[in-house]
Amino acid sequence: MFKQKENEEKTKKKEITGNDLANIINQAKKSSDFTSFSPSIQEEKIFISYYISLVDSEIIQKVLLPSIIAKIDEIQSLTELEAIIPLENMSVTSDEKDINVKLNRGYIFIQFYKNDSKGLLINLKNAETGTRQSNDTENEFSVVGPKVGFVENLQTNIFLLRQKFVASNLVFEEITVGDISKTKIAIAYLDGITNPQYINTVKERLNSVNLGVVYDSSHIDQVITDNSFSVFPLFLSTERVDRATYCLELGQVAILCDGSPYIITAPSTLFDFFISPEDYYLPWVMGSFLRIIRIFSVFFSLFSTAAYVAILTFHYEVIPQDLLGPLIGSRINVPFPPVLEVIFLELTIELLREAGARLPTKVGQTLGIVGGIVIGQASVEAALTSSVLLIVVSLSALASFTTPIFKMSNTIRLIRFPLILLAAMWGGLGIIVGTIIILAHLMRLKSLGNPYMVPFYPFRIKNLGDTIIRSSYDRSKKRPDYLRTLKKFRFKPNPKKDIKEGLDNE
Repeated sequence: MFKQKENEEKTKKKEITGNDLANIINQAKKSSDFTSFSPSIQEEKIFISYYISLVDSEIIQKVLLPSIIAKIDEIQSLTELEAIIPLENMSVTSDEKDINVKLNRGYIFIQFYKNDSKGLLINLKNAETGTRQSNDTENEFSVVGPKVGFVENLQTNIFLLRQKFVASNLVFEEITVGDISKTKIAIAYLDGITNPQYINTVKERLNSVNLGVVYDSSHIDQVITDNSFSVFPLFLSTERVDRATYCLELGQVAILCDGSPYIITAPSTLFDFFISPEDYYLPWVMGSFLRIIRIFSVFFSLFSTAAYVAILTFHYEVIPQDLLGPLIGSRINVPFPPVLEVIFLELTIELLREAGARLPTKVGQTLGIVGGIVIGQASVEAALTSSVLLIVVSLSALASFTTPIFKMSNTIRLIRFPLILLAAMWGGLGIIVGTIIILAHLMRLKSLGNPYMVPFYPFRIKNLGDTIIRSSYDRSKKRPDYLRTLKKFRFKPNPKKDIKEGLDNE
């Protein structure tokens, strides 16, 4: 009985999905955007099938149909049909699975007779429909340097990278992921430079992905990451072409996803998330200065509000005498303990940030400015919070915005809350315990099997030149040792020469 039911269910599934060409066409005809017709009125010997929403109808009307109709009486086989069509990317096949997949990707299928099991597949996919024409960067903005970003079309993104690398060693390998979506994923790397171990690891993880639909590259990021329970992003995602180019040049692997304007690069380190492309477009002294400010802002954003809670709860003695009077005056009417006061303001900032991000641009900017001023002033006047804390929380929120990568910025915002609670329980000791837990967690993380805290853990003194500071170009000619690239040098600068004035030589 059970075997009979299983056989019946399998038969029904075959009828639904279609295991032969007739079932594939019948299943497709259930969709209103699918058409199957014969261009010959008198003798129906050529049948054309395709999804109207996926193909370029202009090519069909102006190129394909005129070519077929002009010599329809002379055509006697698929080979002759293929010879008269002035298009590329054509193939004759009888593989039902291949036909089914390619019909859903914008191919048209031509049969010589209606019940013929073999047909001609022609790629007429409309690549422009539904894609974004403008490719300016929106979230990773820089004042100096190019503004070119990736778009949602895979071929366009490959083209943008090809423009930067005029070399044949830039290799793209395509993998299909998603049982339903059949999303194209491209792996990019520099052959002869990138360590093959990283390439093979990425391929193995992508081939093991078991998803129905792939919505975005961040979806892939979460599935193939080394530790899915960590709040820290282990793969760097970027929408900037120059950043992706820089990562590939270093010897990293890039993952491109069709339908996503973000590219994933790996293996990444913690310090990659605090590097801005603008650092390399400015003199190294200025770039280093901005990077140090950025890293200092991260520490300030993490520990400022937690330190406020710890000091006011346990460590009054560290407050300078000149500051003690204004601080007591600002909190004299506040009925809440410091921890509730801080959490209230932090949550208010998060609400304003989320509301501003979800609303239209002009409305969001207005809400952020007006809401921040009105709510902040009203909170102080209503004695719900102190004016000193309002300044601290505002500066902490501003400091978190200096992080170039949005995912890392979210992580910093999240970590603040456990540190505040630990400071409320144990004061300075709680902050120290929280910091040790964070550092221990960071030291255990890996990205594609590579340590996340390198070059500080494990310590690599030769690779410290492009972490906290940005070294000059003559000192950054080597690729990082921890990437174990096949070629160590990025470029070989010319030796410096003393240039003397002509008058000195006379």
